[in-house]
Amino acid sequence: MDDVISRRTLLRTAGGVAAGAVLGAAVARPALAAVPTSKQFDLSDPSDPLIREKNLHNVTVMQSFAIDNVNKRIYTVQVVQGGLQLPGESAPVSGTTRAANGDLCVTQLDIAGSKLGFMYLKGFGHGVQIGVEPSGTSAYLWTETDSVNQWGTSIARFKFTSGAVLTTSSTALEKHKPVSGSTNNTCTIDPTTNRLIFRHYVNGGMRYNVYNLADVRAGNYTPLASVAQPSTVGSARPFQGYTALGSYLYMLEGSAYGTYDSVEGTGNTYITVQDLNTGAQIDRQLTKAGYTIPFREPEGMGLHLPTASDPNSARLCFGFAGGASGARNASIYYKNLLV
Repeated sequence: MDDVISRRTLLRTAGGVAAGAVLGAAVARPALAAVPTSKQFDLSDPSDPLIREKNLHNVTVMQSFAIDNVNKRIYTVQVVQGGLQLPGESAPVSGTTRAANGDLCVTQLDIAGSKLGFMYLKGFGHGVQIGVEPSGTSAYLWTETDSVNQWGTSIARFKFTSGAVLTTSSTALEKHKPVSGSTNNTCTIDPTTNRLIFRHYVNGGMRYNVYNLADVRAGNYTPLASVAQPSTVGSARPFQGYTALGSYLYMLEGSAYGTYDSVEGTGNTYITVQDLNTGAQIDRQLTKAGYTIPFREPEGMGLHLPTASDPNSARLCFGFAGGASGARNASIYYKNLLV
């Protein structure tokens, strides 16, 4: 759950100029360079499950996920559960302290949801969204890091190494800060274009910058596009994740059953799509996917490509945390109608 600044207040006010409820006007500061126009997902398309109610390495709520389509792996991230004592720690640490410190647990799953490995990240952030970069038979993860008040102030690239415990000073990290002075830094990767989407809070608003992944790695932080988050997104309920396919950005928001305006069986999970070239909000729809999942809190987005080399096979994935307190699990649903 993304409870930025006073736990949610900032996201209700961030976003710059309003984009409208469905077909909004362009927000301030449109894209800096043309992103080639692509197909977009039809949000009215019925949803199907990719995985359902799978256990992760820890028992806390899944915060987000990313999919390695080359090696057919899913990586999830969650706040470290209370009561664990990791290497180098003198005693077990409470869940409250883990959350305050920004300590995260990564779980590696196969595409069917079976657990394959895990690692821990200390002092990284809240895990609002992550990205994955396949590399041979392994992968590099991209996450927030250098947590301040639970939220990342920069982003980092590191190789997934099962069983490893990384800190913010680990030499395994390749760090980047694309926008000086920004906070609440997170990122994801569009696997069809190898572009990095960087979400950040700067100058009183939440923005998304789009970069070529290779440019970021080279320290060139000139964006291809930069748009403000629509004011409708996160205005009434928590922001929960994002992803992009080509020239369109997709954002997830909502809360668990019984919180905010989420009623069991219907929920309040909304997906919004925005044009990265104009900043216009294109569509926004409620989804009842996975409505029978207990608890059902939306968490994270990503793209699944059953055929890794074919962008037209793309599935728009969005996750849910489910299960009882102290025994949470993870589900991922998708839409795949491109228009």
